[in-house]
Amino acid sequence: MISICIFGLGYVGLPLALNFSKKFNTVGFDINTKRIRRLKKNIDDNNEFSPKDFKNKKILFSSNIDHVKKCNYYIICVPTPINLNKTPDLSALKKSFSVLKNLIKKNDTIVIESTVYPGVTKMLGNYLEKNSKLKKNIDFYLCYSPERITPGDKTKTLRKIDKIFSTESNNNIKINEIKKIYKLVSRKIIFSKNIAESETAKVIENIQRDLNIALFNEVLIVCDRLSLSFNEVIRLASTKWNFIKYKPGLVGGHCLPVDPYYLSHVAQLNKLKLTTTLAGRKTNSYMKNYILNKFKIFVKKNNINKNYKILIIGLTYKYGVSDMRNSINEQIFDIIKNQYKNTKGYDPFVKLNNNIVKINNISKYNLFIFLSDGKKFKDIYDKATRLKKNIINPFKYFD
Repeated sequence: MISICIFGLGYVGLPLALNFSKKFNTVGFDINTKRIRRLKKNIDDNNEFSPKDFKNKKILFSSNIDHVKKCNYYIICVPTPINLNKTPDLSALKKSFSVLKNLIKKNDTIVIESTVYPGVTKMLGNYLEKNSKLKKNIDFYLCYSPERITPGDKTKTLRKIDKIFSTESNNNIKINEIKKIYKLVSRKIIFSKNIAESETAKVIENIQRDLNIALFNEVLIVCDRLSLSFNEVIRLASTKWNFIKYKPGLVGGHCLPVDPYYLSHVAQLNKLKLTTTLAGRKTNSYMKNYILNKFKIFVKKNNINKNYKILIIGLTYKYGVSDMRNSINEQIFDIIKNQYKNTKGYDPFVKLNNNIVKINNISKYNLFIFLSDGKKFKDIYDKATRLKKNIINPFKYFD
């Protein structure tokens, strides 16, 4: 009988756990005890799932490792961020495998969903072989299936996307079993026999997007300097049949600001220096200063005082999510708030506090700074425009 354990119940792990538990006994394991307590009450603080999504599921949420010992599928969805020096931080992944070495049994299957650089899955498999005395792809099966969930995008939920799955096992019985299981949570399985190639494919998916956004950010900067309409330039360029249209903006979250450094890291280990891969990082990181400079110019031009009432719209790393990880929006908010005490933030996807408020009366604010795109923000932009309020809209979202 198949019994599944999900390690890590964030934006990746929880959707998997809820989907698998429709058919299989599933344990959702996380060391965050507060997260577990809330999930037991059918509450997802990431706002991706409502209480009704938890009903009629064969699932146990737990922080007790004893509850996962009888599982035979271990799916690892723990965070893989970067350190302060921009190198991969695999500590959570390594800790998971240090636990697994005492848990795995013959015929167990381990699937890594966390983003890694090429070679990490092999390294961890070797670690398990050495410490469990079991042989990889003979006694236990090691697989890689990179996550592709887009938080906040209801058109790209788990069941609506194609998913890469790779294993180097030649056991066709096991491969067919894996395919049947994963077909329950994905629209289509793209199967690969080379794990390192799948690891590489994952990181370049996000690197490509990071680079494209960086290009549009740079075009925005050029248009700004030359007093050209960015939106008109893009409208005209878009009339060419093979022009790919992106939006400029702040790049945050757990993937785009991280994955270029994962590929760069493995390249350096192999005595190769990448140029293009990290080019987007430099431009996208600069956009924080670009916006703060816009604000400084406004302050100087209008000679505003410290009691000026400012509303910053869009605080999470992107519209529609509550995730604040690597949010440049939040960093900008903190810097301006430290200088102007009457600065408030608005983001309907974040819990309210003394600094993050509801929009009850926009007329009391002197300046609106838009850091994100989205329908709810456009409504505020339109009202502020009608009231002839001061607006900083650096990315030309609603123009």
